[in-house]
Amino acid sequence: MREFAALYAELDSTTATNRKLQALQQFFGHADPADAAWAAYFLAGGKPRQAVPTKLLRQFAIERAGLDDWLFEESYQAVGDLAETIAHILPPPTRRTEIGLAAWIEERIARLRGAAPEAIREALFAWWDELEWRERFLFLKLIGGGFRVGVSRLLVTRALGEVSGQDAKLIAQRLMGWTDKSFAPTAPRFLELISSQPDDHLMQRGGQPYPFFLAHPLQVEPTTLGPVESWQAEWKYDGIRAQLVRRDAQSWLWSRGEDLISERFPEISAIPLPDGSVIDGEILVWRNNAPAAFAELQKRIGRKSVTPKLLAELPAVLVAYDLLEREGVDLRGLPQATRRGMLETLVDEVNSPMLKLSPLIPAESWEGLALLRASSRERGVEGMMLKSVDARYGTGRTKEGGVWWKWKIDPYTIDAVLIYAQAGHGRRASLYTDYTFAVWDVDASGERKLVPFAKAYSGLTDVEIGKVDAAIRKTTIEKFGPVRSVKPTMVFELGFEGIAASPRHKAGIAVRFPRILRIRDDKPVAEADTLTTLRGLLP
Repeated sequence: MREFAALYAELDSTTATNRKLQALQQFFGHADPADAAWAAYFLAGGKPRQAVPTKLLRQFAIERAGLDDWLFEESYQAVGDLAETIAHILPPPTRRTEIGLAAWIEERIARLRGAAPEAIREALFAWWDELEWRERFLFLKLIGGGFRVGVSRLLVTRALGEVSGQDAKLIAQRLMGWTDKSFAPTAPRFLELISSQPDDHLMQRGGQPYPFFLAHPLQVEPTTLGPVESWQAEWKYDGIRAQLVRRDAQSWLWSRGEDLISERFPEISAIPLPDGSVIDGEILVWRNNAPAAFAELQKRIGRKSVTPKLLAELPAVLVAYDLLEREGVDLRGLPQATRRGMLETLVDEVNSPMLKLSPLIPAESWEGLALLRASSRERGVEGMMLKSVDARYGTGRTKEGGVWWKWKIDPYTIDAVLIYAQAGHGRRASLYTDYTFAVWDVDASGERKLVPFAKAYSGLTDVEIGKVDAAIRKTTIEKFGPVRSVKPTMVFELGFEGIAASPRHKAGIAVRFPRILRIRDDKPVAEADTLTTLRGLLP
């Protein structure tokens, strides 16, 4: 626990890639395999389940520290993070422990889930007394379910590759499925992860998927890519990236986040692929021979099981755009055009209404493709994917061996008014960086009012954040706990990727991936956009 807490603190304290890589290598080079297994799980994106409700954490921390509620609240507002606040206010430890990360997770934290409050209190008081500040901070993040760390999965695979002497691509391949909750991290699994033994059979074992190949955003004119004939163009769908794996007469459906979602989409899992097949594609709700809005797919994402009624109302399909394995043979090293031809043959053979082939977009020039791309929103897509006909299927977001580009259409934009603000977390805990925006509407009495419709926290520079923070403090009307209501004085241009009607939101509209594009100092508050304008963007 002590070693992982030190690693966590080091990763959180720097943005330098080399320092992070060095810290990871040092940890994995010396850690006990059982502890390294859990560390790899969390660093690769595994999320701890909440073991203790926030209310109890707060209650017991106040009691142990001997603070009044108001003083704890003031401390929390100043720090901006519950785990950090509790770690600071607790009395110093009187004893130390050498228990490792694996034992903490499996023998201690696991027993807190569902325990009686008094049992939780007794355990926390005893364990807090064994831990120093940064160890308490990590412990609280793990039991509160709020563990986050500023390190990429790619960097973790690089570190494991260096420690084991293996190619990072092989480590990335072995790491697939590592964070799925069906398989607990163990010492034998970690030793297999970094093993120097050949494993040509690895991808034919069970339902393990391949590392996903990711596209780069196209930020130059496509004409700079060379002849249009060297590129394969497809529509960029707004769904869930997934791999359908069929081996040993069994199917597995994996999301890009490495969640096993077979039971959530049983109609896709039931597609009769031949054994030894792996298809890469996009899960979509499909109606009237066209993709439905992402909001429709969201209604199925959170369902672990689905009813016949839901299957009928929100039918899902897999739009296939790549073939990674055929008859048990790894095809990723073949050129894109070759894999595409094999995919077309397989889709024809399967002949399932739940498996659709991603259509190629014919064009004789980049200008012709640009004209077709302009119709993306009418088609219910986000733009185009451009894939080199010679590209191999890579690992992660890499340009080695070829490349995929995502040529997205420009985002929707709206000018909105800042009406609420909340402090951020971590290094931004002392600044107001989380904003709620509104547009104008006219109520039944004819009065003009601002209606909130979106929250956003990204898009501003540090200098701009400082400017907005100062303005928020000067124009605060009321405080509601951590939230400030401000006088409407600032207009911002917001961009977002999608929009849908939503009865759950006050404005009746939900926007997808909102972000701040710029501060509109040139625009008076009264001239910000209206709810009518926002509704006009609905497909």
